[in-house]
Amino acid sequence: MSAEPLEQPQQQEPEVAEPEVVEHAPGELEVPDDVAVLEGEPAGGRPVAVVVARFNGEYTSRMLTRALQELEEHGVPEGLVTVVPVPGAFELPLGAMAVAKTRRYACVVALGCVIRGETPHFDYVAGEAASGLQLAALETGVPVSFGVLTLETAEQAEERIEKAAEAVRTALEMADLFAEIRAGVAQSA
Repeated sequence: MSAEPLEQPQQQEPEVAEPEVVEHAPGELEVPDDVAVLEGEPAGGRPVAVVVARFNGEYTSRMLTRALQELEEHGVPEGLVTVVPVPGAFELPLGAMAVAKTRRYACVVALGCVIRGETPHFDYVAGEAASGLQLAALETGVPVSFGVLTLETAEQAEERIEKAAEAVRTALEMADLFAEIRAGVAQSA
């Protein structure tokens, strides 16, 4: 008589609830009424450079289109916009630094798209793009906005094309703030 092995009951893994992902905290900045405030507005009328990566061009082309629309909506005519294509997100800081150093532009909008793959390439490119763009702004004193999508999958890009418009508004606001600061310093000097 052959004995069949007894079937072992399978143990169920306990279900672990995924933590709720909250992208941003609600609410607006509240500044007391009795303090002086210098604040910029996303205003046009100033020359703007848009440095855009060609890599992942399906998405960066759409981001560029959206950025140009936003510039037009904020009163920046095509004649005041210069588009500077660079190979990829890693080259964005060098392109931004080069145009900012010319002092011909009130601000620089940097647009790119980095999608995580199977290698650590993403971490290096995304991190260096972020720190390099910040360095370009700090070293030149010209506002440089970060319009670089850092994504897990290509599908996420669809939902984030609007970040290009946000980068435009940020750059224009900072350019206006810098103009306000310079005007305030000039008046008090």
